[in-house]
Amino acid sequence: MDIITTIVSNLDIISIICFILGFGLIVLEMFFPGFGVSGVLGTILLIVGIMLTVNTMMEAFVLVVFILLILGAILTIILRSANKGGLAKGVILSTSMSREEGYIGAGVEDMDYFLDKEGTTITMLRPAGSVDFDGVKLDSIAEGEFIPKGKKVKVIKIQSRRLIVREVSEEN
Repeated sequence: MDIITTIVSNLDIISIICFILGFGLIVLEMFFPGFGVSGVLGTILLIVGIMLTVNTMMEAFVLVVFILLILGAILTIILRSANKGGLAKGVILSTSMSREEGYIGAGVEDMDYFLDKEGTTITMLRPAGSVDFDGVKLDSIAEGEFIPKGKKVKVIKIQSRRLIVREVSEEN
């Protein structure tokens, strides 16, 4: 208890301001993680506050442990509150962008157009390769193991941007 009373008696207005601003900036970084500027500035202010307050290494150690316990408690409160949905509702996106509403991801075309289309293999499909669909060259995956170059194929399934093709028999 002697160390704690010594630390408290050494507190002055500048070190108290450093501690308050340091904690505030670190808590701000916990709420809105980003580039870490506020977290780094908060850490620097806490270190300055420690240096202004302590006289011995033991006092510094006790103060660092105390600060880490406070920050751990604050982080626990923030994480529990965020898990329950009570914290920072404005930060978390609550709506979704669906295809039915007209949203399409960047660089994603409507590949459903190619379903049941026939094309010619440009390269061997073992199982992946390129297929020409009326002048449009697309990467495709063979349903089986191997389709030679120059064979007719048909798109049987689409998985995200992957065209799954099956070889078409020459009789059809």
